[in-house]
Amino acid sequence: MTTGNGLPPTMDPAVYSKRLYDELERIYKSSVTGTQLATNQMVAKVGMTPKETVWTLNKSRLYRFYPQVPPEQRKPIPLFLVFALINRPYIFDLRPGNSFVEFMLKQGYDIFMLDWGTPGPEDASLDMSDFALDYLPRAVRKMQSITGSREFSMLGWCIGAALAAIYSAGRPDDGLRNLMLLTAPLDFADKRAGAFNVWLQEPFYNVDALVKQMGNIPGEMIDYGSKMLKPVENFIGNYIRLWDNLDDPAIVESWMAMNAWVSDNVSFPGAAFRQWVVEFFRENRLMEGTLMMRGQPIKLENIRANLLNVIADKDHIVPSCQSVTAMDKVGSPDKELLTMRGGHIGIMAGSGARKTLWPKINEWLAARSM
Repeated sequence: MTTGNGLPPTMDPAVYSKRLYDELERIYKSSVTGTQLATNQMVAKVGMTPKETVWTLNKSRLYRFYPQVPPEQRKPIPLFLVFALINRPYIFDLRPGNSFVEFMLKQGYDIFMLDWGTPGPEDASLDMSDFALDYLPRAVRKMQSITGSREFSMLGWCIGAALAAIYSAGRPDDGLRNLMLLTAPLDFADKRAGAFNVWLQEPFYNVDALVKQMGNIPGEMIDYGSKMLKPVENFIGNYIRLWDNLDDPAIVESWMAMNAWVSDNVSFPGAAFRQWVVEFFRENRLMEGTLMMRGQPIKLENIRANLLNVIADKDHIVPSCQSVTAMDKVGSPDKELLTMRGGHIGIMAGSGARKTLWPKINEWLAARSM
């Protein structure tokens, strides 16, 4: 087969000219985007869904998102979102078009989100019981007074899921109807599961000396430790993917939003960090039923809310064994384990989450929110 000028298609000057033009255009777009990134002319638009602050305590804030559907389409049971003490909770509302909050608002949920804030040196004595049994109940009471609904749903992610589990076990009569745990670190019995479970053991990690020296544990230190779980991917591969896609605005925008969130570090209050390392990672008190807070035992068997426990099959931060075994401990008569493909963050904030996990959460929750 030849072209009109007798040359094979691969040698056709018109084909080569088109390929050259396309490549030059790609190089130009990449150069412009690269220059804008290098000179900080591009700013990631994150956490953009309209909301208002309805409650504060110390550094913490409770947000309520403005509804996006008519009153007759709204569900009567509000949804309360809890993220970890590290990083920012706007991962639930990462960017327009890729926001779990935006998606759920359109399904008719009344959404509240707790922001733990940035602890100062004066907050180094705050421990897990302060957050789970003081801050959370107060924020919940505010939500209940605003909505007029005693019953509510709660979704906790990562350490936020552990705090949500502690709260629901310690305050089973507060009106919690539905509890959703996402990549929840609850069971640390397997000391070989995950690098953190090895690194944080006593022979290798002097947590008392660290807390005594620093007070609060800097967010940058925790971020570095998390990235060292996959150093090549986090320190090299992440930027190679950006470089290879500088000519694609959609990919660059997504990368910038996620990178902005990952870099937005928050310190871990010293007492809470020590408790997390010693009583959870090392002694596994929550799963063993020996965890005591505010003079009362915190037992997972006391959880009575409907439970959806979501795990990620490629989670390198919270291995599945740290979540799955909790199903046998939790006292909920209605409980479901959902395994999804993906990693610790991507399962919920990745570009495919709106077609995979979000609809499943909505399907499960909608049936229990009427």
